[in-house]
Amino acid sequence: MEPQNPNQPEEQDYSKPVAYDNQGRPLYAHPPQTQTQPQQEQNQAFHVMRPFDPEAPTISAETKARAEASRKKYPNLNLSDGEYVISAVRRHPIGLVPIFGFVGFMVIFLVGAIPFYESFRNSSANPGGMPSTAIVAVLALLLGALFLIGGLIAAYVYIQNKFYLTNESVIQEIQNSLFSKHEQTVSLSNIEDASFRQENILQSIFNYGSIRLSTEGDETTYRFNYVANPKREIAILNNAVEAFKNGRPVVND
Repeated sequence: MEPQNPNQPEEQDYSKPVAYDNQGRPLYAHPPQTQTQPQQEQNQAFHVMRPFDPEAPTISAETKARAEASRKKYPNLNLSDGEYVISAVRRHPIGLVPIFGFVGFMVIFLVGAIPFYESFRNSSANPGGMPSTAIVAVLALLLGALFLIGGLIAAYVYIQNKFYLTNESVIQEIQNSLFSKHEQTVSLSNIEDASFRQENILQSIFNYGSIRLSTEGDETTYRFNYVANPKREIAILNNAVEAFKNGRPVVND
């Protein structure tokens, strides 16, 4: 039997009670528990910094010249650096025919009604109770002038609707009324489908129709009506979209 080291603490027997409570029940001691804390992984923080003035993309001299020419020709457009207009699409003049046709009909009708009214007044049993022909003529001319002014306003609104294709986006200027106007811009990268439609024999004879664009994600559809030669315009647009998405220069052949 090995002698016990007086400096070494005596091992305690935890099976024996160390005390009793007030009801005589034994109380036992518990051995100390060594808590081993798992080693925590240290979170490493990575800081990414970018320059305050990022380097601008390189724009060729030819692209700069085209962009400058487009800004001078279309000062109403908000073009970015290096963006230039490939195709400017205006509405077909045939859309003006119904406007001026209606205005012309109303003016002729009002002017022609003046002699008819004079004959009716002279044949009336009581012409004195009817307005004079001069008063009716003035009213008819004023009403005809209002129709003419309204027709000119409608023609202006019709002409101001335009559609521009650039090397980066599609810009549509929408004129709803004389004082209501807004602009829609769609990036070429967001265009999923572009098509045209000619729905009747009149559109085929005069070669006009509508262009339809659909975008990715929100599934928004854009339409532009009364486009002259829509087949040619949609071919230019599809070529521009394909070139832009594939990283090739977008030009008008």
